[in-house]
Amino acid sequence: MNIYHLGNIKNNKAILQKLGVQGGGVSIISKKMDLHIFQLKNIKTPALNILKQDVLSIGGELAVPSGVITCAKDRYDALLIVNSKQIEILSKKELAQPFGLKKLAKELANYSKDISYPTKIMGIINANEDSFYSESRFIAQNAIDKCKEMIKDGANIIDIGGVSTKPNADIVSIDEELKRIKPICDIIKSQKLYEKTIFSIDSFNPKVIEYALKSGFKIINDIMGAKDKRVIELAIKYGAKLSIMHIQGTPQTMQDNPYYDDVVVEVSQYFKDKISICEDMGLSIDDIIIDVGIGFGKRLEDNIALIQNLKEFKKFGCEILIGASRKSMIDKITPTKVEDRLSGTLAIHLKALDNGANIIRCHDVLEHYRAIKIYQEV
Repeated sequence: MNIYHLGNIKNNKAILQKLGVQGGGVSIISKKMDLHIFQLKNIKTPALNILKQDVLSIGGELAVPSGVITCAKDRYDALLIVNSKQIEILSKKELAQPFGLKKLAKELANYSKDISYPTKIMGIINANEDSFYSESRFIAQNAIDKCKEMIKDGANIIDIGGVSTKPNADIVSIDEELKRIKPICDIIKSQKLYEKTIFSIDSFNPKVIEYALKSGFKIINDIMGAKDKRVIELAIKYGAKLSIMHIQGTPQTMQDNPYYDDVVVEVSQYFKDKISICEDMGLSIDDIIIDVGIGFGKRLEDNIALIQNLKEFKKFGCEILIGASRKSMIDKITPTKVEDRLSGTLAIHLKALDNGANIIRCHDVLEHYRAIKIYQEV
């Protein structure tokens, strides 16, 4: 007899099917193979005592402070440790319980959604002269040549922007931004390059966005999180996807002492509110992409926390975009010049895929294509 530790299994269903498990058993057992740890904050003490018993009854665990059983305080934090199958059971079980557990049950139900999206590489084209990475700057025909190279290298999406959004970036007029991206849009439209890959417009200005959408672009990448509701209206009008990013402040102010009590909780609430607005206006959840905004009003510890906890954002059912390409967080971990940050970029992006991201926004398409192919194989 032999026993082997299988380590980190990426595809539960595939290994069960290979073993010969049949029918519904694959779905049932695969859910028991995923472990989830939830932090519960500011929960009423009676609720925790009820929840503790219910969780233990289904084989899970709820870690609580010692004062919970005696109700020493009105509210406590706790850690819920369950697998995917137990989440399903618990989300139904707690619907009948008082003290706010009904609301908790509805929240848990969101985490039981089995939604996955294919991995996509989004290449970066900056149609300006001041983006922080000089090798990403292109104008007119040079930008088109780079687009064709990225398509050949494996880009599923190409994101084109006319304005730098680095910290303290210069403010550019809408007319100047349009002047920068217009020649690129015109060639993409005339050569029908939109038939070869998906083009994304990196802008929060409706005038610029609409010009790109008329040119065949299919994604709006709005770093301001659709603060201007006309952006949502344009996504609906042209049948485009909308990528909503979290940012604290503006590119000119975002790194002026950013601070969060709990960055994961606050960014999650931000997306909850934004998605609600989009859906109320008529934009389908399938057409919303969320981006936690690495480096946009974040400290190093905030960026790391968001990458480590990307699974939190899967509850929304949206595609998740991550963009840490050559950013300063790499330099803060291990001092590195911008031109030498490819290895750090790949490390962060592969970890992000591990944790739930599916769209990787990057400067180096070919290197990411190769790295992701190997990552997926192993």
